[in-house]
Amino acid sequence: MSGPRLGRAHRWLLTASLGAALVGCAHGHSPATPPVVRDNAAALRSAARDSMLELRVARLELRLTERDAQIEDLQARLDEARQEVVRAMAKLQTLASRAEAASAIAEAEIALQALRAATGGQAAGEGSDVAQAGTLVQQASAVFAKQNYGGALYLANQAKSLAGMSRSRLGGADQPPLRPGEVPFVVPVRLQVTARGKVRDGPGAGYKVLFTVDPGAGLIGFSAMEQWVRVADEGGRGGWMFLNLVGRRGMESESH
Repeated sequence: MSGPRLGRAHRWLLTASLGAALVGCAHGHSPATPPVVRDNAAALRSAARDSMLELRVARLELRLTERDAQIEDLQARLDEARQEVVRAMAKLQTLASRAEAASAIAEAEIALQALRAATGGQAAGEGSDVAQAGTLVQQASAVFAKQNYGGALYLANQAKSLAGMSRSRLGGADQPPLRPGEVPFVVPVRLQVTARGKVRDGPGAGYKVLFTVDPGAGLIGFSAMEQWVRVADEGGRGGWMFLNLVGRRGMESESH
């Protein structure tokens, strides 16, 4: 009796051992993602993102280069157009006198000095408003020496206008906050006074009068509010003027 019992116990132990071994093998061979594969996938995704960023940066740099080229081309065309006007005035009998041209050049030099003082000697590199205004004053003086007083007057007025606009922009940074309902212009607007009017401290007839302007005077507009526009003259004085008293710069000359 002890022999058969011992045989059955032996077989039971053997079966249990084999089952445990099979279960261990099954768990030991469960599929798992190697860490190296996961690291490689993350590196590939990071490299792809870097490539896309580099491509976007390259495209933006190309667009900036294109814009710079357009600005240079427009500046060259503007210079050429100015020279053409000067040449045309030299051929025509203009009403500009020597005294008028000399006075305009002197005013342009004063406006240029005021602009230099306002910028504190900064932003005076090539292409800046200070540099361009200085070039126009030099050209006006050279043309004046050739007795082309009409051309000298034109160039001097261009220098004054540029210096005035630049000073107005600099002064615009110190302007008070926008009033409720005030709409700023995207860029300063060149305006011309169409009738003698008053520049006031606010957008309304009840505000204090700061100064008066005569017809034909040049102004720079910065914003509008109902029937009033915030302006500044070439000397940097600012305030509000009734909208019906100003128009686009050169409007009257074009209508004639």
